[in-house]
Amino acid sequence: MPSPFPGMDPFLESPDVFPDLHDSLISGIRDAVNSQLRPPYYSAIASRVLVEFSDRLIGPDVNVLFGGDENSPSANGGGTATVVDVEPVVIHVPHDEIRELSLEIRTTGDERLVTAIEVLSLSNKMPGENRRDLYLKKQKEILESRVHLVEIDLLRAGEHSTAVPLNRTQRKTGRFDYHVCIHRFDNLEDYVVYPILLQSRLPKIGIPLLPGDADVTIDLQAIFDRCYDAALYARRVRYSEKSPIPPLSGQQDRWMKELLGRRVT
Repeated sequence: MPSPFPGMDPFLESPDVFPDLHDSLISGIRDAVNSQLRPPYYSAIASRVLVEFSDRLIGPDVNVLFGGDENSPSANGGGTATVVDVEPVVIHVPHDEIRELSLEIRTTGDERLVTAIEVLSLSNKMPGENRRDLYLKKQKEILESRVHLVEIDLLRAGEHSTAVPLNRTQRKTGRFDYHVCIHRFDNLEDYVVYPILLQSRLPKIGIPLLPGDADVTIDLQAIFDRCYDAALYARRVRYSEKSPIPPLSGQQDRWMKELLGRRVT
């Protein structure tokens, strides 16, 4: 059963679901790209490992220790202070390893990286040294190299993280819920942006190759639909019992309820 939404399904933005969708989209885009690539190109999934440290320290508290009891001479300022040996304590700081997938288009032989394709994850848009900051560092390295960058943002929550400046974009496009940003290394000052509303179908986008070679066009909506069906999200998402995370605006919420109401009837 397909998603009831015409484009991106906002219920799939939930932190419990989106990581699965993210990886499925990367795999689906790889298959769609490879089915059209001619030699010497190929696309392959790349992964990087992020280490997330907890802010909560689990371990013993460290107290000031005195020799003897409170009635001893040393405790009352008299007598000789007892020497206490320093003993080490272990502070346990739990962490999780997060594996993030992206897609690379390369050429055979020299293995030249031509295009990097990123589907933004939840951590890519969250503040932190091992989250958004790390993504922006990678983004900067790509922008300063001879590599095209394609960024697909299907998350309404979090900070704007694609390479195109948000204010400059919204002045030209107006408000949008999701977007795709494409930067070509042979056209440094221009960003191709696909602004996407919740009510819109996901677009067909051109994936750039080396200068002189035509773009590869992929249909994001068709890829999303295949991922939705393959993952059986229709069984997992309880549309009638829950609301999307993050919540929708008032107008969008009314539109969603009408849309879901038509599905039920």
